[in-house]
Amino acid sequence: MSRDSTSKILSVALLLCLVCSILVSSAAVLLSDRQQRNKIEEKRKNILLAAGLYRAGEPIDALYQQVEQRIIDLQSGWFSDRFDPLDFDSRALVKDPELSRGIPDPLDLADIKRRSHYKDVYLVREGKQLQQLILPVHGKGLWSTMYGFISLADDLTTVRGFSFYEHGETPGLGGEIDNPNWKRQWQGKRIYGDNGELRIEIAKGTVDKSEPDAVYKADGLAGSTLTARGVGNLLKYWMGADGYQPFLERLKQQGLEP
Repeated sequence: MSRDSTSKILSVALLLCLVCSILVSSAAVLLSDRQQRNKIEEKRKNILLAAGLYRAGEPIDALYQQVEQRIIDLQSGWFSDRFDPLDFDSRALVKDPELSRGIPDPLDLADIKRRSHYKDVYLVREGKQLQQLILPVHGKGLWSTMYGFISLADDLTTVRGFSFYEHGETPGLGGEIDNPNWKRQWQGKRIYGDNGELRIEIAKGTVDKSEPDAVYKADGLAGSTLTARGVGNLLKYWMGADGYQPFLERLKQQGLEP
């Protein structure tokens, strides 16, 4: 066969594709466990960051021992033992029509279309006393679905921390939700008013701290009104009646299970 023949070229190309496919497939299989471990570690790191418990240089697994993962049923507004927390994936549940539901347009402030009936929540306790409750939240920004965690103090209304760990917003604009200064200003903000009404909102600019309602407002994002609006809307949804509010109210009334 001529070295420059079409058959020779096609044979070499086919062999090269076959070898590359085997190498890529092998690498994917061999690295899958490591990738899964990294994914779990990254999620735990972001939970610790939201709770203010992360310390650089210390093993994440050791720090995470302070956190207890539980599953709640959003329909009943209470804890559920239906799933193993270690294997729980609320994103996967959204694809199951029996374990999720569509959100009517008037209620879908976060623009997520569907939500699962179950969510994972994270408790930080001192003995049996709740210190923090960390809740996963997500909703649409300008370009992407933003995924984050918000941590509430033991009064279940004061914010201890708020951060996003996955999004595709524009760097330098909507991407400023990753700015440590913007995240820090959430500490001490209040989600609910004295009568339990949902009060939190994103200001169009910088919050005037002298305002009586400043504790219920967070600074907006300069040049990224739609991303800021998305953050405000996802909080209003998840902290509202169709999200975590029934669970939070019940938890306030009866406390944690023994």
